[in-house]
Amino acid sequence: MATKQRTLAAQLSFEGKGLHTGLQVKMNVLPADENYGIAFRRVDIEGAPEVPALCEYVTDTSRGTTIERGEAKVSTIEHIMSALWTLGVDNAIIEINAPETPIMDGSALEYAKAISEVGTVEQNAERKYFEVLEKQVYTLPEKGVAIVLYPDDEFSVSVHVDYNSKVVGNQYAVYNPSDDYAEKIAPCRTFVFLHELEPLMKMNLIKGGDLDNAIVVVENPVSDDQLEHLKKIFGKEDIRITGGYLNNQQLRANNELARHKLLDILGDFALLGMRIKGRVWATRPGHFANTEFMKDISRVIRRSGDRPAFKYSAKDEPIFDINKIKQLLPHRPPFLLVDKVFHIEENAIGGIKNVSMNEPFFVGHFPEEPVMPGVLIIEALAQCCGILVLSKVEDPDSYSTYFLKADGVKWKRKVVPGDTLQLECHIVDMRRGICTAECKAFVAGQLVCEAQLTAQIAKNR
Repeated sequence: MATKQRTLAAQLSFEGKGLHTGLQVKMNVLPADENYGIAFRRVDIEGAPEVPALCEYVTDTSRGTTIERGEAKVSTIEHIMSALWTLGVDNAIIEINAPETPIMDGSALEYAKAISEVGTVEQNAERKYFEVLEKQVYTLPEKGVAIVLYPDDEFSVSVHVDYNSKVVGNQYAVYNPSDDYAEKIAPCRTFVFLHELEPLMKMNLIKGGDLDNAIVVVENPVSDDQLEHLKKIFGKEDIRITGGYLNNQQLRANNELARHKLLDILGDFALLGMRIKGRVWATRPGHFANTEFMKDISRVIRRSGDRPAFKYSAKDEPIFDINKIKQLLPHRPPFLLVDKVFHIEENAIGGIKNVSMNEPFFVGHFPEEPVMPGVLIIEALAQCCGILVLSKVEDPDSYSTYFLKADGVKWKRKVVPGDTLQLECHIVDMRRGICTAECKAFVAGQLVCEAQLTAQIAKNR
C-alpha cells in the first residue's frame, strides 16, 4: 500500500449534462498541493467558493451524494470521487460551472479512463490512514441495510444487494487492492426501477435522465398503453422491454448492479478524507448509510487522538535496540529514557520506556507512593524525537538536540513501576535546524501525557 500522497499529472476536462438538473456542465479536474485533499470549486459563482469533499459537508443523499458549504453546493459527486480516490488521487481541485457533476453514461468509465491516461505523481507528504482497530457497525434494520468495517492491513469491500426482485436477484461484488478498478468497477452504470422512475420524471427531478445513462429495471409486466406512455415520456419510438430491462439493455457484467453499488460506496467512503485500512462488508448500501457511517467514523477518529497511532508488540524485534540508541543519543544511564524503537517512518517514531522500580528517581518521588516525574516523561518523549532526527544524519555522534520550548503540556494520569510507556512523536515542522513535534505517551493504550516539543539540532563543538 502506497504511503505517499499523489495528485494528477495533468488537468482533466469533462462535459455532459447533469442527471437531475439537465444542465450542460463543464468540469475541470486540476492537480493540487499535498494535504489539500479534494475540493469542488463553483466557478459559476462570484468568488468561486469551494466545498471540501468531506462527509461533514454532506447535506442530501436522496438521489446521489450532495455536499454544501455556504453558497457552494455540488450534487452527484460519488462517481468522480470514486474514480479519483480509488485510482490513487489524494489531492485535486474540481472546477465546475453548475450545481451538479455530469452524469456521462451513468458510470465512472470516462473518469477512470482519463485519470489512467494522464496518470498521477507522487508528492512529499505521507498519506493519512484510518487504521481499524476494532469492528465498526452501521445498520438501518428497517431497510435491511448493514455496513460492517473490520480490522485488516488493506482496504477491501464486499457488497451484497437483494431488492426482492426476480429480475435482479441476489448480487455480490468485491473490490480488492489488486483489482483493476477501471476495468472491473468503473464501467458499471447507475440503475433505477421503472416504478421509481416515472414519479421522479413527473416531478421534474431527473431532467437529464434518459435510457443512455441508466439501467432501468422492469419488475412487473407493462401493457401496450403503458409502453406508449413511456415512449412519450422519453421521446423515443423504439422503446421495448426485454429480459426485465427497458430497451433491452446489454449488461456490462452479470452483477453490474452490485458493482455499481460498490462504485458508489468507494466514492462515498472517500469523503472520510483519509484512506482506510480495514475490510468492509455491506448489505444493501446506499448514499445515506454510506455517508452517515463515514460521519460516525470521523467522530471516532476525532476521539482517537487519545489512542496510540502505532501498534506495539513485545514479541517483535525492535528497529533500534538499546545499543543502536546509544549510538544515536549522547544520553547515558540513569538519564537514558528510551529502551527501544519499535516503529519509524519519515516523520514519525514509536519508542518504549519500561518503567522499573529500580529507577533512581523513585527513591525520592515518592518513597511511599512511587510515581514517575512528569518532566521525565517529557524528557523521554524528547529523546525519542531526538532519535528520529539524528537517525537521518550521517554522523549523529557529531550532533546534539537541545530543548527550546514545550507547549500544550498535559499530564492525564500517573505512571508507576511496572508500566510500559509507549512514546509517539510526529514531526510537524523541520527547518534550519529547528524541529517541532507533536508528542504523546501512552500506558496500556491510555494517554498519560501530551505536548508539542520544539528543539534545536546543533553540531557539537
